[in-house]
Amino acid sequence: MLKRISDWIGRRIPAMPTRDEMARNRWLAPIAHRFLSPELWRFTRRSVPRGVALGMFAAFIVPVGQIFLAAFLALPTRANVPLSALVTFITNPFTLPFWLMVANKVGSFVLKIDAATGGTAHAEIASGRWQDYGWFLKTAGVTAFGFGIMSILCAVIGYVVSGFVWRQVVARKWQRRGRRGASLTPAE
Repeated sequence: MLKRISDWIGRRIPAMPTRDEMARNRWLAPIAHRFLSPELWRFTRRSVPRGVALGMFAAFIVPVGQIFLAAFLALPTRANVPLSALVTFITNPFTLPFWLMVANKVGSFVLKIDAATGGTAHAEIASGRWQDYGWFLKTAGVTAFGFGIMSILCAVIGYVVSGFVWRQVVARKWQRRGRRGASLTPAE
């Protein structure tokens, strides 16, 4: 199943570098021995949830370069590198406006910025020198805080859900294998 998925991705995205091409890359040369370790490229019950969680975390925490962040975070945690890089595509140029709106709503809900802003901070923002940028500072801060919360929550949810899905997939494989084995045994 996973082989078919990787073959399908390979046919659809021909520019995706292979492990050999990455091994020859001069920028990866200092860490290539660590980055190209076979254990980081296997789909196991521990590496898959870690890869999903790191990919979700990197997707929401950094607006640019999240693939590299996810791949480098996968090294010390021994997570699946290609999966962590792939999951970061949840935030892409097409979905970014939606995620910006969600992050702003989450941030404003948690911070209750309208109720908490007052006193000197409000007076400073409303003063002449910050008046033009006040809305931007308020919105950007709330949105950045919302992205921080979303990165942690989505990483935890991604870890739990992918671990559960992994167990279900393996259980189904064992059930099919058991049924095949039972049908192949000779009747007495």
